[in-house]
Amino acid sequence: MRESGILLPVSSLPSKYGIGCFSAEAYEFIDQLKEAGQSCWQILPLGPTGYGDSPYQSFSTFAGNPYFIDLDCLISYGWLTKEECAAVPFGDNPRFVDYEKLYSGRFLLLRKAFLRSGIEEVDDFQNFVADNTIWLPDYALYMALKKENGERPWTQWEDGLRFRNAQLLDEKRTELAEDICFYEFLQYEFQRQWKELKAYANKQGIKIIGDIPIYVSLDSADAWAGKELFQFDENGYPLAVAGCPPDGFSATGQLWGNPLYDWEYHKKTGYRWWMERLSFCYSMYDVVRIDHFRGFDEYYSIPYGETTAVNGHWEKGPGLELFLKAKEVLPGKEIIAEDLGYVTDSVRKLVQDTGFPGMKVLEFAFDSRDTGSASDYLPHNYSTNCVVYTGTHDNETATGWFCHGLKEEEKQMVRDYFCAENTPDEEMYLTLICGAMRSVARLCVIPMQDIFGYGNEARINTPSTTGDNWKWRLLPGEFSPEIRRKYADLTRRYGRTGKRQR
Repeated sequence: MRESGILLPVSSLPSKYGIGCFSAEAYEFIDQLKEAGQSCWQILPLGPTGYGDSPYQSFSTFAGNPYFIDLDCLISYGWLTKEECAAVPFGDNPRFVDYEKLYSGRFLLLRKAFLRSGIEEVDDFQNFVADNTIWLPDYALYMALKKENGERPWTQWEDGLRFRNAQLLDEKRTELAEDICFYEFLQYEFQRQWKELKAYANKQGIKIIGDIPIYVSLDSADAWAGKELFQFDENGYPLAVAGCPPDGFSATGQLWGNPLYDWEYHKKTGYRWWMERLSFCYSMYDVVRIDHFRGFDEYYSIPYGETTAVNGHWEKGPGLELFLKAKEVLPGKEIIAEDLGYVTDSVRKLVQDTGFPGMKVLEFAFDSRDTGSASDYLPHNYSTNCVVYTGTHDNETATGWFCHGLKEEEKQMVRDYFCAENTPDEEMYLTLICGAMRSVARLCVIPMQDIFGYGNEARINTPSTTGDNWKWRLLPGEFSPEIRRKYADLTRRYGRTGKRQR
């Protein structure tokens, strides 16, 4: 069965309040996906954003982003008023998220809603708290302590808090009870609204493809409350952190700073934490894309305290054993392996042995440093068990890439491959979309910006930079009936309506 979908972060949806959320516009977008003949909506991680506003640096791998809570829903409950919401400045440009204004204004509204909700007396809330004991108490306490400590990460707290002294934590639970309940309330409302939206998507025939980073943030409840899961020293600091080695794109590599897993510990527990994490993901999504899949084969270890990734080295990961356990505990669940970047034979074998589809990105297929037609990213080399993209959230848009990111000889490689000699540069994005659509890949996912043919002004993220990422948004009415109709025709033309072909 051939399928297609659209990649659009929740934050990029249109809404009245500065950032995409679980509002009426999200339900409208699902209807638009259906009209456009799509069967999948791929999103980015839903967690609370941390450093650089990145969804890949979250305060919890389990928690949801409070920014996504629909304020209109809270108004309908009588917990907020339209006037209160309208009085908060959420930014002047509906095309881009203003995270500073969101941080300043949205939490004040959410706090008002919490104080008026009487949520502690609600049975459904109490059941939610009881059902999420593996992560919620630690997360809510962590966020309350962060607030008390000027938003500093746990590595900068006093020793009693850093090392989770039981008596001190009990005192803090009493002292910060209101704040703790507030963070529990946010997660309850997030989950309630998201699951309603997901149920609506599924009813319309749309599957949700979620996204989880392989690593968790050092500034997270996961690292603070589960130090045994990671490579920490006796003083509670990481022995080493994650990143990528130097390459042609970066002479000093990439220093991500995430704590590395103690895989021997995970193995001894039967990968219990990972099974809990994946099980939780499947309560949120229909399909899970795991970022940086090669890290399960080998991971790059950088000594803690280094300022670049130059002095790192490779270590062996858990390999196939982890995913055999996942298939035993969570049979029949779908995973997409993000196997991009420098891929070794052992990584290819791991992906093949798991049976998970890997990713193919057309923007990676035309590099003048490669010769011949052997690139794994060229469509004629695909197998059916893969997911094809024009680009991802980390890439230039298709138009930006073709018009500005390629050398002339590389542009000619693209034109020659797709027999597009006379196609204007600014229209080549459609050639790339059609190339992805007609490939044998079982699933084709196109970033929303590429459907419009937008340039790099619509790029979602430029890796290793901060300040201008994760901001781009869809405008109301932009995904117009005419564009939806044309895209539906394209989807039918290449047999990607999600229906089995006779």
